[in-house]
Amino acid sequence: MPAPEERFRRLVLEAQRAGRLPSVSAAVFRGGELAWSEAVGLADVEQGVEASADTQYAVASITKTFTAASILQLRDEGKLDLDDPLAKHLPDAAHGTPTLRRMLAHASGLQREPPGEIWETLAFPDEEELLRGLEKAEQVLPPMAAWHYSNLAYSLLGVVVTRVSGTAFRDYVQSRLLGPVGLERTTWGPGERAALPYFVEPYSDAFRREPVLELGGKGGESGLYSTVGDLARWGAFLCDPDEAVLQASSAAEMHDLNVMADAAWTRGWGLGIELSRQGERVFGGHTGGYPGFLSILAYSRPDRIGAIVLTNSSNWPKLSTTGLGLAEAALEELAPEVEPWRPEQAPPAEIAPLLGRWWSEGSETIFSWRDGKLEARLADAPPEREPSVFEQEGDDRFRVVSGRERGETLRVARDERGEVVRLYWATYPFTRTPEVFG
Repeated sequence: MPAPEERFRRLVLEAQRAGRLPSVSAAVFRGGELAWSEAVGLADVEQGVEASADTQYAVASITKTFTAASILQLRDEGKLDLDDPLAKHLPDAAHGTPTLRRMLAHASGLQREPPGEIWETLAFPDEEELLRGLEKAEQVLPPMAAWHYSNLAYSLLGVVVTRVSGTAFRDYVQSRLLGPVGLERTTWGPGERAALPYFVEPYSDAFRREPVLELGGKGGESGLYSTVGDLARWGAFLCDPDEAVLQASSAAEMHDLNVMADAAWTRGWGLGIELSRQGERVFGGHTGGYPGFLSILAYSRPDRIGAIVLTNSSNWPKLSTTGLGLAEAALEELAPEVEPWRPEQAPPAEIAPLLGRWWSEGSETIFSWRDGKLEARLADAPPEREPSVFEQEGDDRFRVVSGRERGETLRVARDERGEVVRLYWATYPFTRTPEVFG
């Protein structure tokens, strides 16, 4: 049986050849560690410069994950709310009714791009021009009517970050995310050892250079260059963030489904995060497309395992298939060893009477004490399904912080002797034996 590295390498080599890609740089990570990386092909075709794992590529819309994280940071600091309308922070902007949350999830209904033929002229508006041109932009769908990808919305979110923080958007991302997470090879625009962008002719193997773009005021939706090593570090951060940079609950919120993007329910969006279902697994991350560059970051948050694929070609229909395929291969090859079970301390005296089997609506729920937390799961739920986890808010009162019924309260009812006789979860009564309503 081939070693994992051989499997990863063959997948990338076959993709590079079949896709006729000038170069591909790819990596696999587990936790905070880079498990494997390799590059094949030419970063600079004219000069014959080979790509390496340290070669920079434009990552295009993967930039949106940084924009979303910036908005969540500001929310956690109490400087904005995700349900604020855009006009609260950009009062001089037309189309001020969409909320920040809907804009993050591509559910605002705003048109895809700023007005004008910018992808023909390649003249991108600066911040002032972007806001002035909003009068010509269309609300092409009602909010939440459907998923509709909008670079315009993310351009505006970048301006929100500037206005709310008092720091230029690019400087904010540098000081609050790139620096603290240690992304030293991630820059606005090309840095050292950056690949050049190419278009490969469809009916021959000839190539043409694409232009190197400067996006002006569109930094909220694109503009970053990075390497597979830095994106592995960023993917690991989104799986398990340093709470000094971004609260774990906010990173989890970014991965909560807000809107489905296809009728097959295989692709959806959280807050700045693309969600892709492959069988029973859901991968987080994002793709990126840009003249001369394509990119994908894909990871399984529960496993903290993922993959990155970067290329300097304008067209590659198999981008997502290859990136998700590499992530699946990484999950199969790098699955952590099974941790041995170890006994824990007994639960607190006030918790012990809550444990065991309870009934509500004719269904059985099992309450347990695991890893120092009260949790509950339906008795017939598959073992891989996430339990409801509670945190105590006061005497005989708990709140669900993750899992089913998140946000709801659990209240413990006792008789005159102090014995637990009922639980009330999300107002539904739970009893030790099955009972009819009323």
